[in-house]
Amino acid sequence: MSPALVRAIGRWGLAALVVNSVIGSSVFGLPSVIAGKLGAASPVAWLLAALGIGVIVACFAEVASRFDDAGGPYLYARVAFGRLAGIEMGWLAYLVRLTASATNANLFVIYLAEFWPGAEGPVASKLVLAALLTPLAIINYRGVAHGSRTSSLLVTAKLLPLSIFVMLGVCLLLRRPVVLASLPVTGARPWLDSLLLLIFAYGGFEAALVPLGEARDPRRDAPFALFLTLALCAVLYSLVQLVVLATLADPAAAPRPLAAAAAVLLGTPGALLMAGAALLSVTGYLAGAMVNVPRLTFAMAEQSDLPSLFGKVHPRFRTPYVSVSVYAVLVWLLAATGGFLQNLSLSAVSRLLTYGLVCAALPVLRVQDHRGSVAALPPARFRLLAGPTFAFLGMAFSIALTAGMSLKEMRVLTAIVLLGLVHWLWIRRRTAVR
Repeated sequence: MSPALVRAIGRWGLAALVVNSVIGSSVFGLPSVIAGKLGAASPVAWLLAALGIGVIVACFAEVASRFDDAGGPYLYARVAFGRLAGIEMGWLAYLVRLTASATNANLFVIYLAEFWPGAEGPVASKLVLAALLTPLAIINYRGVAHGSRTSSLLVTAKLLPLSIFVMLGVCLLLRRPVVLASLPVTGARPWLDSLLLLIFAYGGFEAALVPLGEARDPRRDAPFALFLTLALCAVLYSLVQLVVLATLADPAAAPRPLAAAAAVLLGTPGALLMAGAALLSVTGYLAGAMVNVPRLTFAMAEQSDLPSLFGKVHPRFRTPYVSVSVYAVLVWLLAATGGFLQNLSLSAVSRLLTYGLVCAALPVLRVQDHRGSVAALPPARFRLLAGPTFAFLGMAFSIALTAGMSLKEMRVLTAIVLLGLVHWLWIRRRTAVR
């Protein structure tokens, strides 16, 4: 009999995983991008994105409160819509997580250049990526408790310097009037492009739901962790954007906007502080991802949707060690061959389909509840008021933002969907032969 996973993640450990899954590279890399698109209106975009993603988070909270097993969105889609939808969700979710992790790894190299300019060289960057990812993979190979503790420690380490940065910036705003950098915004396109990128900034929470098979009380703790993280990020992100606008004459031109803003507030030590904070933040994100994402391929193997190799559990460490190793190698390959914005955009548009499908699962699971057709699935521990309305709004928000996809991104997503269809047909044929 194969060894089982261990339920070692408590409420605050799960909350730390969600925070680490959301706060990564975006808060350090996006303020300059959004400022370039929207100017002085850019803090409003962060709040609007929080409202939009909040609708989706609320749907996830109800759906997640039904499940105790590993798999996250893949499992939700499979139960609500069947095997094909589950496999498509699995492929899309894995693509999202790979590209998001590669984006964070790319930004680690960018901010490391603040201390070591040679870090962005073609050979040096690949070595840096390997040195970053290998220890995190080893920690998670040796046990989920180690990975969860590392994630929790890095949450504290990343939030402290960000809090100091925000407090100093707010003090500057209170002490003297500041004219915010402005930019004429014409039409809806800059807003649509910005909101699409900001989905990346608020996204990632769904990844922390994948390892719920190792959480102590997942149905109770998942909604708590989701709403806590959304509130924290909405406040933090909008204030960070405001401070960047208030301190930099041309925020759109700063490749490391928080480091540049901190240099205005504290001089060179401030720039080094924020560069170090970015490195800690990205490391924390990747530490959480090393816990979360391998459990997706593990869950798919458990449901016989992937080869059983991905479902192997280490007899001593009780971890899905094959899935952990494969994920670490793939993140390195993607980060070593792609850039920050390239990986970021692909991650953002890919997860829109994930979000829309989970929102659609909410009313479907409620109908199945009423008919008594969800086998062995407990009722939702958290029930969202006006849930079907939230589900409709979440789907509409996701569909509206897909208008921002480029042709290249659309081609990649189409290829992934077709690959998922081929995968499903192969499984059907194999099952029929048996």
